[in-house]
Amino acid sequence: MSSTIALAQSVAKIARCHEVMRELRPHLSTGEEFIGRVQRQEREGFRLAFLEADGEVRAVAGYRIIELLFSGRTLYVDDLVTREADRSRGFGGQLFDWLVAEARREDCRALTLDSGVQRFDAHRFYLMKRMKIASHHFTLSLEGE
Repeated sequence: MSSTIALAQSVAKIARCHEVMRELRPHLSTGEEFIGRVQRQEREGFRLAFLEADGEVRAVAGYRIIELLFSGRTLYVDDLVTREADRSRGFGGQLFDWLVAEARREDCRALTLDSGVQRFDAHRFYLMKRMKIASHHFTLSLEGE
């Protein structure tokens, strides 16, 4: 099955990514909310890439290029998800490999991401892709205070 990877740079292409992204980010329940958030984040350097095969979006990645003191120029992956029906078919691996190539094209020294502690299948995938568990990510919710 032939696939292509492209950036979602129009409202229509962003909208096509919504249903797949909802599998990872279910709180983004409406297409309008998703499109608005992506467009706001794009002003801060966010990019949305998608893998398409047979006319359907199969996997989606949100990422940005950032400069960090500890790692220098870094491609940070905000989101990486393959449609549940398409998992273990190689689409996630293709998109991950594209992100690595994109990091190299952008002259990055590292590719990093955070993954929820409960996402064991994703962790196995990242370890298989030669990623290392390099830190713990801590968060403090400021809502409702």
